[in-house]
Amino acid sequence: MKFSQMEYKRPGLDEIKAGLSRMVKQLEQAVSFQEAERVFLEKEAQTARVQTMFTLVFIRHTIVTRDPFYTVEQEYADSALPVIEEAVQQWNAALLASPYRAEFEAKYGSVMFVNLELEKKTFDASIISSLQRENALVTEYTDLLASAQIPFEGGLYTLAQMVPLKLDRCDSRRLAAWKAEGAFYNAHADKLDAIFAEMTSLRDAMGRALGFDNYLGLGYCRMTRNCYGPAELERFRENVRRHVVPLAERLKAEQARRIGRPYPLDYADDALSFRSGNPVPCIDSEGILAAGRDFFHSLGDETAQFIDFMFDNELLDVTARKGKAGGGYCTELYAYKSPFIFANFNGTADDIGVITHEAGHALNSYLARDILPLANQSPSAEACEVHSTSMEFFADTYAETFFGSGARKYLYAHLADLITFIPYGTQVDHFQHLVYEKPDMTPGQRHDAWRELTAVYMPWLRLDGAIPFYGEGRSWQQKHHIYENPLYYIDYCLADAVVLQLWAEMLENRGAAWEKYLRYTRLAGTKTFIGLIEAAGLKTPFEDDTLRAVCEKAAQWFDTFDTAGIE
Repeated sequence: MKFSQMEYKRPGLDEIKAGLSRMVKQLEQAVSFQEAERVFLEKEAQTARVQTMFTLVFIRHTIVTRDPFYTVEQEYADSALPVIEEAVQQWNAALLASPYRAEFEAKYGSVMFVNLELEKKTFDASIISSLQRENALVTEYTDLLASAQIPFEGGLYTLAQMVPLKLDRCDSRRLAAWKAEGAFYNAHADKLDAIFAEMTSLRDAMGRALGFDNYLGLGYCRMTRNCYGPAELERFRENVRRHVVPLAERLKAEQARRIGRPYPLDYADDALSFRSGNPVPCIDSEGILAAGRDFFHSLGDETAQFIDFMFDNELLDVTARKGKAGGGYCTELYAYKSPFIFANFNGTADDIGVITHEAGHALNSYLARDILPLANQSPSAEACEVHSTSMEFFADTYAETFFGSGARKYLYAHLADLITFIPYGTQVDHFQHLVYEKPDMTPGQRHDAWRELTAVYMPWLRLDGAIPFYGEGRSWQQKHHIYENPLYYIDYCLADAVVLQLWAEMLENRGAAWEKYLRYTRLAGTKTFIGLIEAAGLKTPFEDDTLRAVCEKAAQWFDTFDTAGIE
């Protein structure tokens, strides 16, 4: 069904709760596995219907944040979902206690129960009002950033529309764009500080109410960290500092030399990879979509069917517009077995990332659309980011189609950007750990903590206050994940450690790399992150030599890459 034809009907709280209550009793009274399974499948169908309605609200609200109808419905969803969660937890408790658990595990796998045990730790009726307030604060933050109308050179721009201006190869114009955007954030500095302060306090209180020392324990459960914990992540962060930061420093020093700018770089100069300008698509938005469709056709019949399904059913909204929420995402409409891609094309190389990265997420959703339970259609977040980021690198074979004569420039920048991103993403995670360990930090202390971590993870950046907001240690406030999805961001970095292994294999045997990718992706959420990696014959990010090996391979590639003519 086409997205425009998908009808929204507000899910009734009383009806949902009554249905769940009835199914809990039926599950508890089941006298056979077959009877218990029938109730289980009924509950799965209800979940598909209800979640699809709330997802339709979320998508349509982010497409037009000023739409009064979906603004009201989003407010309803923010309030209703925590109430529904109370009833869902009663169902989960009954399923965990079912005498037929062994039969369920034999048919549907054990991961469902591992994840339900974690989910059980994330909720109690006493925190419903806090969850409702947290949802409202996330919406407030999203709407604040979506409201941006930034004056620049006589025009007004959204945050997404400012991106290409912030990459301009003219040093003075690029700097002016960064300052103009920074001025928007600074104009709302008090609000950004207040929203995050309240979020931090709420999350800390919820963690303590649920028996944790602070939010971090709750956050790990929320993120479904079902096969590793803080110790493994600290080891990963240490290996990032040991192996990735030095390579990233080397690349940034070379970048400063290429563009003829002082080192360390300020934010505006850090954004310019080449003196002749960053790689930009040689085709317009329609051309990118058409080329992306062709790329997926080139991978095989199954991926061709997938991408045709997405286009034919209007399951992409990628044009940046005033009033549209920023960023990009892929989500699922379970009742229609349909993924949905949301993005903001802006004329930069990021547009190629949308049609590849977000479509990698969507491909996983499409391939897993018939898996039950619904929760097993998608693995935990870090595992999902392997689907998406790997697809970006498989699409490097289409670099000439997307970038024309700038293809070699893109290939170099694509890998360099991944390497330099890992320290940044790891810094975000380290920062969040500090924030939630000390929830009473003042705004100034949070900004100071960010500055101190920048010196460790991104020593190529100069924070001298010359660029408002960015140069003042406040840049973390523009990262949606920090406000909306705490502790998420390290998942990209963990995934990148796996993606770089696939990238290295692509250099030797592209077919073998694709087979490993499909083996990994087809398993969806039926295994843990580590289980998926092992099933694909790859190494986990937590092994001490994983990052060392991929960084050595990347360094060798940069050593032999001919940059003549692309500086």
